[in-house]
Amino acid sequence: MQLRSLFKRKSKLRDEGAYEPVKLVVGLGNPGKKYDRTRHNVGFDVVDRCADELNISIDQSKFKGLITEARIGSEKVMFLKPMTYMNLSGEAIGEITRYYQLAPDDVLVIYDDLDLPPGKIRLRQKGGHGGHNGIRSTIQHLGTESFNRIRIGIGRPAPGESVTNHVLGSFSPDERTAVNEAVQQAADAVQAWGGQSFKQVMNDYNS
Repeated sequence: MQLRSLFKRKSKLRDEGAYEPVKLVVGLGNPGKKYDRTRHNVGFDVVDRCADELNISIDQSKFKGLITEARIGSEKVMFLKPMTYMNLSGEAIGEITRYYQLAPDDVLVIYDDLDLPPGKIRLRQKGGHGGHNGIRSTIQHLGTESFNRIRIGIGRPAPGESVTNHVLGSFSPDERTAVNEAVQQAADAVQAWGGQSFKQVMNDYNS
């Protein structure tokens, strides 16, 4: 499928007023209780925080994930937690993106980042995968690196600790305090995106 057709909007329906613009917010993580609150699941944590604040439940199984929707300002926003496990996250994102025929700038992916200290967030509109397999899969299935991201810092592994053990491990109490603040910041940024461009949100939250 060509990229042009993948991201083409239904212009006829939009012109007739039958098409409602949609934004997609994706939190990356691994399903299952044993992965709850681990470093690799901070994307899930942000989506869960948004759901709590919007008084919605992410409980509909579709597009190889759990989804729900809400209205933020004038925007209809879909929330997705892929249930494919991290390395195949792009399968779920690709399915829902094709279904709603979303443009890349309608997509926001939230995930953990080793290169940022715990509690730090960074917003960007495009970029490579940086070794993150969930983002690698997302790029593969969307066919582009040009989609919005919120990166949440989890810090580097301790000397002698493997990356796998680090990302699948839990935060220390001090780290958890900082990360909880970052999760709230990211959730606030998601809600801000409901009423303005992502570039404007970046300017506000990349301080």
